[in-house]
Amino acid sequence: MTVVQLRQETAADYDAVYNVNKLAFNGLDEADLVNRLRTSEAFVPELSLVAVENSTVVGYILFTKVTIGSYISLALAPLAVHPDCQKKGIGKLLVNEGHSRAKQLGYKSVIVLGHEHYYPKFGYLPATEWNIHSCFNAPVTHFRALELVPNGLENVSGEVIYAKEFFT
Repeated sequence: MTVVQLRQETAADYDAVYNVNKLAFNGLDEADLVNRLRTSEAFVPELSLVAVENSTVVGYILFTKVTIGSYISLALAPLAVHPDCQKKGIGKLLVNEGHSRAKQLGYKSVIVLGHEHYYPKFGYLPATEWNIHSCFNAPVTHFRALELVPNGLENVSGEVIYAKEFFT
């Protein structure tokens, strides 16, 4: 069994990350989104992480800054694992590492618009628990939030405002 290493993405990884996103999502939307977000004010380089196995990028996760009123949170988007490497725990490793690094950087919460059965495994709850809403037309069961620290979303409510790069 090979060891998967997690590290911050570098410019040398960009093509491989693009390919992983393209294959994982069966299209270019997420891959192109990542390229746009890297130039955004919302981009946090320390939270752009790759999973590497045998010197090959096999997974990727990105957390970018979002706002809810005057409160700054993070959005997890995207999480991608190469199709040949899925169901091996790589996504779980990336999510947990991303949460740990985000907490170390002082972030208190994460928002995700994703699979309704996957993200609850990490403690994500419906964002409506805090009266937090998405600007996207998505089922409330898919729009979730996680407090990285106790009461990380205390007195926070409203619509999540994503970086403009999500809409271009």
